This record gives sequence, C-alpha cells and structure tokens, in this order.
Amino acid sequence: MPQDRESGKRANEYGRKTAKRIAKEIGAICISKTSNEFRLKNRKITIRCAHYRTNDVGMSYKMLERIDAVIAAFEQKNGQYKLYEISPQSFKQNMRETKSKGPAAGKVRLVRKSFFTNEGKLISIIKL
Repeated sequence: MPQDRESGKRANEYGRKTAKRIAKEIGAICISKTSNEFRLKNRKITIRCAHYRTNDVGMSYKMLERIDAVIAAFEQKNGQYKLYEISPQSFKQNMRETKSKGPAAGKVRLVRKSFFTNEGKLISIIKL
C-alpha cells in the first residue's frame, strides 16, 4: 500500500525513534540532529528501520555521499530486529526511486529488504 502524507509522517517518526534505540543497543553515537546518522567504531553509518511487513528501506540520495555503511533494521514477527549491513555503493547499485509525488519525489531512493537479507551481512539480532 503506498504511503500518503500522514502514513509517511508516522513512518518517519518510527524510523527516527527506533534508529536511536538501536544505535544505543549496538554502541553507536548520534552525530546528526536531523538524520539517522551515527558513528560506530570510527565509521559513519545510517540506520534505516522497517516494520515487520515493510519490504523496503529508503534514504536521501545525498546521505549516501556522507556515510561508510548502511544498516537496515528489519522488525521480525517476534518483535526482534535483524540488522544487516551493506555499503553505500551496494545501496546505489540496487536502489530505485520512490513513487512519491510529494516532498520525497526525486530525493529518496529505496532498496528492497530481500537485497539486504540475501546480500548484506547480518551483524546482529536485537530485542528492544
């Protein structure tokens, strides 16, 4: 089901809040007040979060230029999160544009959950 303005706002709030909680669990430190960017073991990372039935994670194209790794946190049916890591280059090679016609149009790119689970490195399984 496509997002509308309200569901997009809820997804954004969920992603920011959940990424901060995950960052704390894995020992990452927030380095931006406006985005999900963190420092983990001397690397700049972003943490992208998805509810159980969500099949994609997205981010702005510009963020890919600033980070060393993309960590996607996929909620599991049991409430745990599986964290997968890929490089910004892998994200770029596998991204597609959002179908948004709103503020995200032309700015946000998506990568499928299946790419992370098949090609990414499973780095942790956590319960918040």
